[in-house]
Parts: sequence; C-alpha cells; structure tokens
Amino acid sequence: MQEILVLYYSRRGSVRALAEQIAAGIHEVPGAAARVRTVPKVSAVCEAMEDEIPAEGPPYAELRDLEECIGLALGSPTRFGNMAAPLKYFVDGLGGAWANGALEGKPACVFTSSGSMHGGQETTLLSMMLPLLHHGMLLLGIPYSELALDATRSGGTPYGASHVAGRDGQAVLSPEELVLARAQGRRLADTALRLARRR
Repeated sequence: MQEILVLYYSRRGSVRALAEQIAAGIHEVPGAAARVRTVPKVSAVCEAMEDEIPAEGPPYAELRDLEECIGLALGSPTRFGNMAAPLKYFVDGLGGAWANGALEGKPACVFTSSGSMHGGQETTLLSMMLPLLHHGMLLLGIPYSELALDATRSGGTPYGASHVAGRDGQAVLSPEELVLARAQGRRLADTALRLARRR
C-alpha cells in the first residue's frame, strides 16, 4: 500500500470531518491508504508545549510523514481568509523538507471550513497552496465533472473541498460537501499512484 498524508488542524471538528471523508476517498482507490495526522495548538506562552501524544484523534505529524507519503491533503479552518496559526506554524517549520526536496513532484490538495458562506474559504484555500508551490508540489483541485460542485448550496469549491459550519461550528457535512471531499480524496490517490509508478 502506498500512503497519502491527510494533514489538518481542526478547532471544533469541521475540518476533521472533511479530513475523514478525504481519507475515506483515498481508501476507495486500490493500492492507496491514508495516513491521517494533525498538529498541536500554538500557545500564546512561548515556553508552553502540548503533550507529545494527543489525548484523542490522530497522532501529531512529523517530518517523516511528509517524506514517506506519495501525496498530501492539507486542511485548516479559515482564519480571516488564511490558514489557522497551528498549521501555519507547522508548515513554516518545513525548511529542511524544502531544502532536500522531500515534497517535490508529489501531488497535493487543500481543504477548509468556515463559519459563514463567505467566510474566506477560497482565499484560505489559495493561501494554503502557496507554500506547497514553494515545495514543488503539484496542486489538484476539484473539476466540474464532479456534479456536486454545481449542486452545492453550502461548501465545495474548484480549489478544494470545503464546509460551511455556521456560527455554531456544526461539523455535520452536507451531502454535497461529503461527496466532494470523497471525490477529492479519490482524485489525489489516483494521481499520486500514477506519479509514483513513473518514479
């Protein structure tokens, strides 16, 4: 089995719900498996540290997760049109991976959740792509051949899977959001496997 990293930060569960559906889509592709990882919160106190192992959910990501996987799905809630600080902090620490080309030529996609319909989803997705481009990754979106992209009245963009959580942070995905997240996982897995066979 070839593994694809599904790396995310989730504050109230919405991005985690998307990550689970993307991972499920990856598992639908024969020969592919999802390696799901998260990142710890960032403390306002510089000396404060999270426990090395999370109390619940997937393990925290390490550099080797990126090095060993053949593709990456990166997810974050929106923070004023940008990715959340914990994920940005992790990504900002990947200078070594950039220097040794650990991610170069690997496919990647992005996903997000916001509290409102126009809560910065598209700018968050686009800003998450920028460091991936610097790493030489190959970015994938969701094509309009996925009919749910035209049918959705909540989340879902051609830039990546998304969810509108509302002000209460509802983590239940709409039927279209679920379909698009799974489709994104399948597309990433299929592309990653094809590229891996050529190496």
